[in-house]
Amino acid sequence: QVQLVESGGGLVQAGGSLRLSCAASGRTFSRYTMAWFRQAPGKEREFVAAIDWSDSTNYADSVKGRFTISRDNAKNTVYLQMNSLKPEDTAVYYCAAGPYTSLWYREGSYPYWGQGTQVTVSS
Repeated sequence: QVQLVESGGGLVQAGGSLRLSCAASGRTFSRYTMAWFRQAPGKEREFVAAIDWSDSTNYADSVKGRFTISRDNAKNTVYLQMNSLKPEDTAVYYCAAGPYTSLWYREGSYPYWGQGTQVTVSS
């Protein structure tokens, strides 16, 4: 069992930056693919970014060049650095963990989820 706790959300003006953190329990953190998803009001949850055990990363087209996912295995933590934020980035951001998968963009690939953290970008 893996427990995930997100932090770092908040209110920021457009063009600003935030860094989200996700602390994971468990001794096999380094083996997991870690991902961030987000859900805006009235919309379905969508993939944002993922990083696997080899530090290979993938991003949604909407965040490429602005967001960076990284991990610190010594701290059992994954990060999402968000720069040049836009109002359309406003959402609840969820951290997810799962075994290695080629379907890194699918919610079903991740059995473990955090409770979410709110990010609000004002115009």
